[in-house]
Amino acid sequence: MSVGWWTLFAAAFAAGFLFFHGFAATDTAPNYSFVHNATSAPTVSYYDYIVVGGGTAGCPLVATLSQKATVLLLERGGSPYGNPNITKMTRFGAALSDLSRSSPSQRFISEDGVINSRARVLGGGSCLNAGFYTRASTDFVKQAGWDGRLVNESYQWVEKLVAFEPPLGQWQSAVRDGLLEAGVLPFNGFTYDHIYGTKVGGTIFDQQGFRHTAADLLEYANPSGLTVLLHASVHKILFAVEGRKKPKARGVVFRDARGAKHKAYLKKGSKNEIIISAGALGSPQLLMLSGVGPAEHLKSHNIRLVLEQPRVGQGMSDNPMNAVFIPSPIPVEVSLIQVVGITRFGSYIEAAGGENFAGGASAPSMFSPEAIQEAALRGGFIIEKVTGPISTGHLELRTRNPNDNPSVTFNYFKDSRDLQRCVQGIQTIEKIVESKPFSKFRYDFLSWPVLLNMTANAPLNLLPKHYNPSMPLEVYCKDTVMTIWHYHGGCQVGKVVDHDYKVLGVDSLRVIDGSTFSVSPGTNPQATVMMLGRYMGVKILRERVAN
Repeated sequence: MSVGWWTLFAAAFAAGFLFFHGFAATDTAPNYSFVHNATSAPTVSYYDYIVVGGGTAGCPLVATLSQKATVLLLERGGSPYGNPNITKMTRFGAALSDLSRSSPSQRFISEDGVINSRARVLGGGSCLNAGFYTRASTDFVKQAGWDGRLVNESYQWVEKLVAFEPPLGQWQSAVRDGLLEAGVLPFNGFTYDHIYGTKVGGTIFDQQGFRHTAADLLEYANPSGLTVLLHASVHKILFAVEGRKKPKARGVVFRDARGAKHKAYLKKGSKNEIIISAGALGSPQLLMLSGVGPAEHLKSHNIRLVLEQPRVGQGMSDNPMNAVFIPSPIPVEVSLIQVVGITRFGSYIEAAGGENFAGGASAPSMFSPEAIQEAALRGGFIIEKVTGPISTGHLELRTRNPNDNPSVTFNYFKDSRDLQRCVQGIQTIEKIVESKPFSKFRYDFLSWPVLLNMTANAPLNLLPKHYNPSMPLEVYCKDTVMTIWHYHGGCQVGKVVDHDYKVLGVDSLRVIDGSTFSVSPGTNPQATVMMLGRYMGVKILRERVAN
């Protein structure tokens, strides 16, 4: 979502919503000898591979490439380690609410009026999200044209370090049983696999409640082959153009925290490449800043055109998320996403609960005084996320500063099929709330229309409010739309990159991250983005040694 739904009711009923993934094993930082502040970098350096973005895809990618090549990873943020707002499940949402320049998250508001956030930390979104770990469907893998065996091996490589089975408490169990009573069948038990029905998924939080992020996958790296620079903001990619049929990526310009300029170049060699893994906002943004994008738009920002590519920044999607907050008469365990209902109509039902998410000091504004006394504020969210989605938008530059957010429009519910899926999802949540297994976690005197109205009156987004209980659920969906942070697109396969993630019309440049997706994989994408980093790292190394 925009800032985290739990944060929404917990720390930010006045801020927004969230839903990303991950963080580190404990508060103790691993002894990564290859991680440095960019201020220590030489003015000019040379590598076999230069990767921009140390996030959910970038970390497993460089850990793999470093086994047989020299690799530079440039991350604009800092380290996640030692920051309890990232590492501890009980502090979930705190990083998303941090609006400082040093925050691991950078808030943005889409042109749709939905509050959102992007990662600015080593480990990327896995440092900010709710931690749910679940694989893509077999259909997604087939449609992507991926090698099924290597996909499974890559998932397992990730899972060995960062995925766990969550301990299921009473509230999550009630949601699970409510889903089954609501007809989201069968029950598939605990599994990472994407299967129709209700299941318990994985989590990147361990049994002690510590987050394990994509940054932990750097434990696999070859220390002598990898250099990671933190607080390194890449301003543009450098291209060789003269005398060539196609522009060839040859280096990058980046600045450190003091503003000093550095250049990193590819070593000579036909297999050496620059790889952008800066996420669904950062990757199309960097291509445009480097002169690859819609010609007229680049001209309006006085950016020299390297290659006209009108599809850069197009196809931006964000899975709409809508929630219902259910106050509970009894204590609710603190839990993030653990159970999911994978429906056949195109909606995923998930839940998070606990007093941390019931509102705290900022929540009473959403409740009328007669509804519930402040001391009794407990409960949780049941949310639905629209699969896909079908609706798409676009991204444009605001400025030439890579540290500024671009302008992005997602066009939530522009396609009526997305809206219908939301309506069916909310109807399923009603069945869960009214189910026998969930009965002890709801007040009898708070009817379903009252619950909807309470949630609708909360400051979930910046959109004008229209909903009242006499209106159809379509209005509720539009009025209460949030993000679950699963936005994607902008550098899509077949439009901006080919099936090997090579940028069309350019040599020695790839994009490997969620910006290449046309739909979000599985119920939650982080597992597949981490897998993709490993998967492509293996494929690239195979190509490297083949000839």
